[in-house]
Amino acid sequence: MGKLVEEFNGYREKMNDRIMETANTNIKRFFALDTTSYADGALDVKTKEMLGLVASMVLRCDDCIKYHLGKCFDAGVNSDEMNEIFMIANLVGGSIVIPHYRRAVEYWDELSSSPES
Repeated sequence: MGKLVEEFNGYREKMNDRIMETANTNIKRFFALDTTSYADGALDVKTKEMLGLVASMVLRCDDCIKYHLGKCFDAGVNSDEMNEIFMIANLVGGSIVIPHYRRAVEYWDELSSSPES
């Protein structure tokens, strides 16, 4: 796994653990709602993660983008599908999404070139 992916995943895990040390019931419920919302339902996990990625790009949340890129990768999204996801995000979000698009492509390239893929 590449440096970008390792650093992001490591920091996210460390800080989620830290948050949960003192989280109240509402925070725990929110985290659980986020997790369960992306489970299989009327839409499959892959579709939900692609939707989450588009929304994250339009909202310009780099951490969210990295998270959903990883989940899309795990769900079997291929590079052709990813390019269409990026196209939709840029179409909906406009040119302000382009800097996030650049970073998303860099992160996707690292995910796609990892030895595990």
